[in-house]
Amino acid sequence: MASKARIEKMKRIKALIEKFAAKRKELKDKGDHEGLAKLPRNSSKTRLRRLCRLTGRSRAVYRKFQVSRLVFRDMALDGLIPGVKKASW
Repeated sequence: MASKARIEKMKRIKALIEKFAAKRKELKDKGDHEGLAKLPRNSSKTRLRRLCRLTGRSRAVYRKFQVSRLVFRDMALDGLIPGVKKASW
């Protein structure tokens, strides 16, 4: 399980992205690379990672459900996700 600090860090990065979105777009349209370099690095969208909502795991996170594959499997087996069941053939 990921630490709470990592989850909080992603929240801070998301806030920075939203704060500087308009400014970054304006500078990109002008082609002002020096101005972009002066902005905080964490204000770039590429710094944001998808984390599992329940565990904070960063790998194998399904975008549609926003949970990792491990949590998804447990939730599906418990019947918490409508329309999903274990395959058998």
